Amino acid sequence: MYSRFRTLFSALCITALYTGAVAQTASPNPKSPIFAAVIPDTIGFMTDTTTAEIEPLLIDREDFDSIISVPQRNYRTLDAGHFGPVVFDTYHFLEPIPLTPKHDETFPEVYYWLDDLEFGQQLMEQTRQRYATYNPDGVRYNLAFLPETPKSYRAYVDPTTTKIVLEELKVDKEELAKDLTPDIERKKWLQSFDASLQFSQAYVSPNWYQGGNNNLNLIGQLMYHVKLNQKFYPKYLFEATVQYKLALTSTPDDSIHSMNITEDIFQVNATFGVKAAKRWFYSANLMFKTQLFNSYPLNSRQLQSSFLSPGELNLGLGMTYNYSNAKKTFTFGASISPLSWNMKTCIDRKLDETVYGITEGHKTVHKVGSSAECTLQWKIAYNIVYNSRLFAFTDYGYFQADWEHTVDFNINRFLSTRLYVDMRYDTTTPRVDDSRWHKFQLKEIFSFGFAYHFGVK
Repeated sequence: MYSRFRTLFSALCITALYTGAVAQTASPNPKSPIFAAVIPDTIGFMTDTTTAEIEPLLIDREDFDSIISVPQRNYRTLDAGHFGPVVFDTYHFLEPIPLTPKHDETFPEVYYWLDDLEFGQQLMEQTRQRYATYNPDGVRYNLAFLPETPKSYRAYVDPTTTKIVLEELKVDKEELAKDLTPDIERKKWLQSFDASLQFSQAYVSPNWYQGGNNNLNLIGQLMYHVKLNQKFYPKYLFEATVQYKLALTSTPDDSIHSMNITEDIFQVNATFGVKAAKRWFYSANLMFKTQLFNSYPLNSRQLQSSFLSPGELNLGLGMTYNYSNAKKTFTFGASISPLSWNMKTCIDRKLDETVYGITEGHKTVHKVGSSAECTLQWKIAYNIVYNSRLFAFTDYGYFQADWEHTVDFNINRFLSTRLYVDMRYDTTTPRVDDSRWHKFQLKEIFSFGFAYHFGVK
């Protein structure tokens, strides 16, 4: 094994890339050729020609042969010129290689040394590449950056003369520099898309001792988020979110409708800002919210809500604060708008507009006051994420606030469990008959299902 290694290593030395001029000279002993290595002055290692004559090492084995008829091969140690500073040509994208060389069994074993030679060259390329990649500070010389490119030579056998020929390799520094130039595209916009479809189901046999009803709940959500990359635009702030939620539930007790809509929200949030201090921005905020489908109460054809009935639009001017930790596992944003304009709509004449604080006979109501919005995202664990959003508006006579909480438990890339809690406070909400519920409203959904995320963070 040691002899084969020396055979492989010596063959590599002949085909290696020399940083100086290498020539073979005559020798009194034809079995002991003399090699001369000249290192150019740009390297600063040697300026004189150095020669060495070493007695050959012979291998005499029954299973060893070469392309010549004599089963003996000459080997010699490396000359001093091989130990000069390493000059790297460029970076390469190399294919993985096996741990040991693979031989083609269709050829005799005496030719296996060719496979060993090729494997040694690949191993040398992998070694040089890894060293250059993981130790860039150790790369002293690179052909693309040297003031004068050293001459390089390639040794090959001329089939017409059966002699070894040294051929100078032409190196184009401009081509090497192009290979080193990274092709990196700036991401001006950071975008993400989330989609989820979750469900809950219950089956109760007709003879169940406690009674009950079968039911099926489906919850779908789409969310698109886009944000200006502040790495390239630190003085500006733009962030927008478009989301839609739809929740359906079966209604076995409803003789008119087979399904009931429990949640139908189309919402747009956007923030524009110019930097004022370290984490503060002068900002303008927009919030729009409505539903897309008609909604009815149980066992009734009386319309309860529809598109833009109600609808809400809020515009505010103020300041925005953003914070994010170094690991990006906790982000917090707060927008305070001392000057805010709020509009509510009810365009469907089948509905009672006074329920939404709109004067009878009108479709809209406008109010001027103040608003605030806070958002929080906390990655509690690698598979647990908590999101929260609080929005509040007041005209100093009327007050409303929405506080949403979402906890996602990600089982794997496509399956997740979600806990959603929405708390709302509205001073215009009438009291429910025979109930303690008045101005405070609550909705809670616990679901399991499919989730998908795609984006650039």
